[in-house]
Amino acid sequence: MATTHIITATSRKDEGKGASRRLRTSGHVPAIVYGAKGVPESIQLDHNPLWLATQNEWFYSSILDLTVDGKVQKVLLRDMQRHPFKQQIMHLDFQRVDENEAIRFNVPLHFLNQEKSPAGKTAGIVVTHELNEITVVCLPKDLPEFIEVDLSALEIGAIMHLSEIKLPAGVSLPTLKLGKEHDLAIVIAKHAKEEAEEVAPAAVAEVPSTKSAKAAAAPAAAPAPKKK
Repeated sequence: MATTHIITATSRKDEGKGASRRLRTSGHVPAIVYGAKGVPESIQLDHNPLWLATQNEWFYSSILDLTVDGKVQKVLLRDMQRHPFKQQIMHLDFQRVDENEAIRFNVPLHFLNQEKSPAGKTAGIVVTHELNEITVVCLPKDLPEFIEVDLSALEIGAIMHLSEIKLPAGVSLPTLKLGKEHDLAIVIAKHAKEEAEEVAPAAVAEVPSTKSAKAAAAPAAAPAPKKK
C-alpha cells in the first residue's frame, strides 16, 4: 500500500510580486495549483514544515495529498524555485492529478546489491550509474515512489540497459517505444584501467615526443662550403 504524504496549505487572494514578498517575509511560501480541468488556485504554505518535507525524496516523486482549507487534492510537484543562496523556497507549482488519466513523471532509481555482485566484489572494477532517474508513464494509482534495480548478478564488463529494469505493474517506459537506439545504458561495470586508456590517447596527442622536441629546438646546420 502506497504511503500517504500530506502537505497543508491555505488559499490566498492577494497576488503579485508585492504580496508574494510579504508572504515570504512572514515565513510563508506562495504557490499555485492547476490542472485536471480545474481553475488555477493561489495558495500559501508555512515555510519551515515545507522545507523539512523537501528534504525527502518522496516530495519530488510521489503523489501528494495537498490539503487546502481542509479540502484534499491529489497533486504532483511540477516546479520549485529556490533562493539563489539562502535556504529558502520562493515558489511552488502543483499539478492536480486526474485518477483516470495516465501521467508522465520522473522516478528515481534505487540500486541494490551492487557490493554482492561479481563486479562489485572484484578489485579494480568501477561500477558507474549512468542514470539516477527515469521517465515513466502510468495511472496515478500505479506511480511508484522509486524503482529498484537489482545489481546482484552484474558481471565484469557488463552493461545494463533500460529494457532490463523490472517495472512495477502498470508502469511503462515511453522512451523504449522510440527504437533500440533509445535503450540507454543505466549501469556499466568496467576495469579502472579501461577508463584510464580512454583518456590517455587525447592526453598523449598533445605532448610531443622527446625526440621531436629536441629536433625542433636544435639550430639549423650551416650549409657546406662549395668546392672551388
